[in-house]
Order: sequence, then structure tokens, then C-alpha cells
Amino acid sequence: MSEETVEIIKEQYLAGKAAFERGQYRQSVQCLEKAGALVDRNTRFGGEVQIWLVTAYEAAEQRKEAIALCKQLDRHPSYDIRQQSRRLLYILEAPQLNRRPEWLTQIPDLGAIADHESKTRLGSAAPGGKSSSRSFSPPEPVDLSQVNTKDNRFIWVALIGVLLILGSLVWWGF
Repeated sequence: MSEETVEIIKEQYLAGKAAFERGQYRQSVQCLEKAGALVDRNTRFGGEVQIWLVTAYEAAEQRKEAIALCKQLDRHPSYDIRQQSRRLLYILEAPQLNRRPEWLTQIPDLGAIADHESKTRLGSAAPGGKSSSRSFSPPEPVDLSQVNTKDNRFIWVALIGVLLILGSLVWWGF
């Protein structure tokens, strides 16, 4: 395998992992499939690429492909890869629990937001043509005539209590 091929494999693998972590599961599947097609599947690294691909398949709602790949990985030469594939297969083949809709919280898909929309929301221009640059303004001064500054003697009671506790600890030799 040439150095150029190894670099392409690593590049696609890292791109697939990064896409997965950003929630772009279909893109992750594409990158990991490219890396998996080029890598020697019987190496530890090849097994790791395929384990990530199983996870990406499941996240992209391609459960049949994930299960099929897990079953192939059950015959991998690396013990760790076989163990991970068995664990993943156990999870993938587990029966789905019935969930009531009121138990779930719907999370909106943020992948559909275009770059220009996010830049607009982050403060490049506010509605009405005004700039939405957020400047720091110091807090307003407090009118001390409105504040109750009467001593409530809590500090003295707390200090005496702490001194009594410390004195008793010294007395008993702790």
C-alpha cells in the first residue's frame, strides 16, 4: 500500500469521525465507506474503521447494513475488534422498547441551517439595519440609602461558633 493511499485512508477516516461527531451521519457513512474500501480490513486499523462505520450506519438509520457488517466483524483477526462487534451486535439486535411521545423531547435538526443564516443570527446585521454589536456596559451604581446596612450580628455568631469548634478539637487532641 502506497503512502498516498495511507494518507487518503487516514484523511477519510478522520473526516468520517468528525462528521459523525457533528451529527452529519450520512456524510460520515460516505467518508468511512471510502476509507473502508481502501484499507486492509484484516488489520486492527481496518477493524476500527469498520466499527466506526457500523456506528455511523446505525446513526444514519441503516440498521440492516450495520448488523451485516457487525456479523462480518465477528470473524476479524483482532480480538478487540471481535469483542466490540459482538457488543454492538447485541445492542443492534435488542428489541426496541415502546416509548410514549410525551416521554420524548424532540430535538430540531440544526443541520439544515445555512452558513449565511447562522452568520446573520450571530450578529452581522440585526433587523432594521442596526448593528447588533454587543458592547459591555458597567452595572448601574446601587443607592445605599435603599440597602439595609444594619448589622445583624450573624458574622459574630458564626465566628464564635467556629472558634468554639476549633477550641474543642484542640482540647480533645484531634
